[in-house]
Amino acid sequence: MNPTALRPPSKMKSYLNVLLLLVLLIGSSYQTDASLILLLTGTGEMGKLLADMFPPDWSYLDVIWKPMMQTVQMAIVGTTIGGIMAIPLAFFAANNVFSSKLLHTVSRFVLNLIRTVPELLFAGIFVAIFGLGPFAGVLAITFFSFALISKLTYESIEAIDRGPLEAMTAVGANKLQWIHFGITPQIIAHYITFFLYTFEVNIRAAAVLGLVGAGGIGLFLDRSLNQLRYDRASIIIIATLVIVLVIDFVSSRIRERML
Repeated sequence: MNPTALRPPSKMKSYLNVLLLLVLLIGSSYQTDASLILLLTGTGEMGKLLADMFPPDWSYLDVIWKPMMQTVQMAIVGTTIGGIMAIPLAFFAANNVFSSKLLHTVSRFVLNLIRTVPELLFAGIFVAIFGLGPFAGVLAITFFSFALISKLTYESIEAIDRGPLEAMTAVGANKLQWIHFGITPQIIAHYITFFLYTFEVNIRAAAVLGLVGAGGIGLFLDRSLNQLRYDRASIIIIATLVIVLVIDFVSSRIRERML
């Protein structure tokens, strides 16, 4: 027996990987001034800020209720429009639906381009174009939802079982029948899951779009912070948390039923 065959594998590669990660971590921390000592020394100021946030100004709830609902409505409209727009592009981007490499490349390039732009930057651009108000926020959420749902959906399409598709091709099914009967039943539950997940994300994102004038509760949050009214900021955070928890609970029940 070859004695080298019983020799345990060298751990040098693992050591080098760990060393590389440490170098990247330390180097990135140095370049970004991320310091654990600075974090620990700032805990006192964080404590003062938290103390200023309590007790919350519960009377402010009457003022923020309407913009909070506007935030939810922005997320509903933006996610719905973006989710609908995502369906055809997801099929175009999936390489097991259409054989055109150019179509896949262009579709994925569009998705990557849109995903490169942060949602807050989209909101700032649309505010500059259409003016202050929730319409700019809805457009920003729409573009974000479109890109995210498209990417998740086309990756799900590429992972489907090709057996039914090959059987349908053998009996002469056309492309629309192929998609409707062979692909859609396999991905519909995943699509709804992606849609609900994106909606949850958009509720959180819509809450800060008001910082650039795109409507919703973010405008009131920005105003409270600028006025050092942390008791009002805390009630906004609490209200947002409650809404997010309710939506997360409902979404989880829907996903469980679908899956």
